[in-house]
Amino acid sequence: MIGVLIPAHNEAQHLKACLLSVKRSLAYLQRHGLQGVVVVVADACTDLTPQIARQYADHVLVINARNVGEARRSGAQWLIEYGVDWIACTDADSQVPLNWLHAQYLYQADVFCGIVRIEDWGDYSSDVIKAFHATVPQDGHPHIHGANMGISRDAYLQVGGFLPATAHEDVALIRRCEQAGLRIARRIQPSVVTSARRDARAREGFGDFLLKLEGNILQSRGVSGESFG
Repeated sequence: MIGVLIPAHNEAQHLKACLLSVKRSLAYLQRHGLQGVVVVVADACTDLTPQIARQYADHVLVINARNVGEARRSGAQWLIEYGVDWIACTDADSQVPLNWLHAQYLYQADVFCGIVRIEDWGDYSSDVIKAFHATVPQDGHPHIHGANMGISRDAYLQVGGFLPATAHEDVALIRRCEQAGLRIARRIQPSVVTSARRDARAREGFGDFLLKLEGNILQSRGVSGESFG
């Protein structure tokens, strides 16, 4: 059985679309004779995130850690106790493709590291978009995205799982997998669509990466980031 783990902090705006995409991927998985279950970890939410999650997820954990590492750890533990063999991770502001879960299963690796892409760039400039796409990812890429990754139950337990952290909990997990010599499928497909929003939920995460990219471009032009609309 495949488990889907989604941490969420005040994600009422994006969560429904995320969960609907996951449910479509689960339906595709079931057509291939496999089963799946979805858990959302609503962490320190002050909006309708838990209520939305209960409409579309199989289970909702409500915690008050305000810590994405702890949220992922809690969700992974619940999935393992439920009996899953594989833990697929995405983010609440992301949407997964139809074959997302089935493809991870077919790779038959210990770990899956996918890539993310952006379809709605909002008010980011064309220069930021160009810089983001400066390097075209290929299979074997070095990227680690919590919005598009997966790990077997055995591998997860072997390396100690997610650790409490406000950022980079996904990177830390994969680094330990590398050190353990586990088989990692670094593939560009299936890719996950994620948000380019400026109000990132996790500091030092993907949202802050985009802001830093923009800041570097403005700095190279001698323009203050504070003046950017």
